[in-house]
Amino acid sequence: MKKLLAFLMAIMVFGTMVAGCGGGSDKKEEKKPAAQKFINIATGGTAGTYFPLGGAIADILNKNIPGANASAQSTGASVANINLLQQDKVDIAFVQNDIAYYAVNGTEMFKDKKVPSIQGLATLYPETVQIVTLDKTGIKSLNDVKGKRVAVGAAGSGTEANARQILETYGITYDDIKVQYLSFAEASNALKDGNVDVAFVTAGHPTAAIQDIATQNKVVLLPVEGEKADALIAKYPFYTKLTIAGKTYPSQDADVQAVAVRCMLAVTNKMDADTGYAITKAIYSNLDRLKAAHSAAGVVSKATALDGMSVPVNAGAEKFFKEK
Repeated sequence: MKKLLAFLMAIMVFGTMVAGCGGGSDKKEEKKPAAQKFINIATGGTAGTYFPLGGAIADILNKNIPGANASAQSTGASVANINLLQQDKVDIAFVQNDIAYYAVNGTEMFKDKKVPSIQGLATLYPETVQIVTLDKTGIKSLNDVKGKRVAVGAAGSGTEANARQILETYGITYDDIKVQYLSFAEASNALKDGNVDVAFVTAGHPTAAIQDIATQNKVVLLPVEGEKADALIAKYPFYTKLTIAGKTYPSQDADVQAVAVRCMLAVTNKMDADTGYAITKAIYSNLDRLKAAHSAAGVVSKATALDGMSVPVNAGAEKFFKEK
């Protein structure tokens, strides 16, 4: 009996060992899911260009970076986005290159509020400063806006800085006009309702807010003429000249001289190089998705991704762009 019990115990121990070994083998073959990584993207108003592009980037990251849980949120755009980055409330932000420079160097709206942690992932496309009025106002030039109601963008926004700088080039200050601090969508409604005469909109063109106005009104884009553009660029080197081609908007027949800054994706120095590399690789490997979201992205390319970069570049992003 004792021999039989010993034999049975030996079989049980052996069986347990085999089961244990088999279980360990199964566990080795199991792939652990990638750790979830939340990526919050700050964009701009829903009527602008940043918002649809931010949604597209979130979609790209979710589909191409293991564990990514990216989402885009509507915000007050450039200046607000710098503050959100500084407060660690977002991880990536759409920002004008001039506003990023002001933040890093503590000038303009960031005077005495320097944000040295800001870095760039990439620059995307020119952001055109579009100065919009309706044909019925009779306004043909910025020289005609004294005494008029002018929507200069949301208070403290990138658009507002552009409006102030361009008006200054024409010898016009806020004391000379009736200033209205309105977002893209608000300015659009105010123009249609006759509550403002002129609106500044800084965004890739064509812009949804302006297209909306043009569906029912004859829109006029006021030019920034060559000599005025040269004077502006001499003082504020982030601007570049460009032309808004005729027929960009339904009622716009002729080409219009304009100036632009550049849209960029900003992060902080808390983003590690591996993450920066993965994000830029995902975006620039899926540009078709970005271009499908908004026509402004039609000019986005790896070759121009560091053009106009006004702040230090994330090490991972820089590595990606230097690869052939």
